[in-house]
Amino acid sequence: MARLLQDPYKLPPSEWYTANNMQRASTESQKSRSECTIAESWRLVDEIEKTTQKTQSDVNKKLEQRREEIKFWKQELDNKLEQIVHETEILLTFKNRLERALEGCKEPLVIAQKCLLYRQRRVGIDLVHDEVEQELVKEAEVLQGVIALLGRTLEQTNEQIRRNRSAKYSLDMDLKDKFTALTIDDYCASLTNDTPYIIYADNAMKVEGNFVSPEDWIDFSNINVEKADKQRNNSLTLKALIDGILSQTANDMRRQCETVNTAFRNRVKEVKDAKHKLETLLAMVMDETASQEKNIAALKKAIADKEGPVKVAQTRLEARNHRPNVELCYDTVHSSLMSEVQEITKNIQRQVEIMQEENLLKDALTQAQTELKGLSRRQLSLEEEIKVKENTLYIDEVLCMQMRESVCINNY
Repeated sequence: MARLLQDPYKLPPSEWYTANNMQRASTESQKSRSECTIAESWRLVDEIEKTTQKTQSDVNKKLEQRREEIKFWKQELDNKLEQIVHETEILLTFKNRLERALEGCKEPLVIAQKCLLYRQRRVGIDLVHDEVEQELVKEAEVLQGVIALLGRTLEQTNEQIRRNRSAKYSLDMDLKDKFTALTIDDYCASLTNDTPYIIYADNAMKVEGNFVSPEDWIDFSNINVEKADKQRNNSLTLKALIDGILSQTANDMRRQCETVNTAFRNRVKEVKDAKHKLETLLAMVMDETASQEKNIAALKKAIADKEGPVKVAQTRLEARNHRPNVELCYDTVHSSLMSEVQEITKNIQRQVEIMQEENLLKDALTQAQTELKGLSRRQLSLEEEIKVKENTLYIDEVLCMQMRESVCINNY
């Protein structure tokens, strides 16, 4: 108990002063370091604030520049898109012109081929390879050549339209991406430090492998623009070519069509002239036939008229030669008989002349009958030839020329 009540160990005053001084010195040193840390912190905070503001300002400027750059390329792409769409629409009208021109060639070709087919029905001497047929064959060849040319040009036009649409698709996709990028950058430009709902993004600093360089970005849009320009220029060249082809082919077809029509008109005139001459010859032959028939009738009558006197004279002589016996004497009527004989002799002479005349008449009759047969054959030949000409005129003037009136060569 006595030990418990003993005073504890007490430090000397010197240690107390020393401990207080150490506390004061330590506190002042700590305070000094703290003040330095605070000063450095404020300086660092101020420096970081200024750096952050400067960096953010630089980012904002670059973001604005980027937005302007995107807007520039977007405007360029918009312009090229408008141009290529406009050219494609015009090219579609040219395609329609080509299709209508191609369709317009079919009827003239069918008509030319029908004319050639109809003209095969000509007969006889009229089935000739005349100028009309030559020009019809040439017309069919011209039309077939035009159809082939228009077909190739139409294929070329379809291919150009496809390329234009391909360029348009590339522009559309690029514009769509530019619009999205501009929307995103507009949103980024609108963000401030006070904007609500801004967040930390852990993966924001991650650079994916599909990032492209600014040069590649510019090259991509530039390629699309150049592609659109190229296809637009190709479209302009093709339109000029189509205009020239449509104009030239229409002129060629129109000129050949008129050449064929002129050949038809000339041929119809020639056939009509030949038919008229044949009809004139036929009329002459028919007149001559009638005259020959009258001549034959007159010859037959003349021959019949000479037969009576000859028969009478011969009958009398024959009868006188048969007088009996002494009746055939030189009596007082001898002189009269002599005179009669002389007269008979004269008559006999005249009879010979009549016989000769009769033979001449018979020969003339035979010749007349031969000529009549020849005239009949000539008449039949002329009539057949006139029918040939009528058939030819029907084919050329009615079937072909009337059908060709419907041919219309337009400038599409």
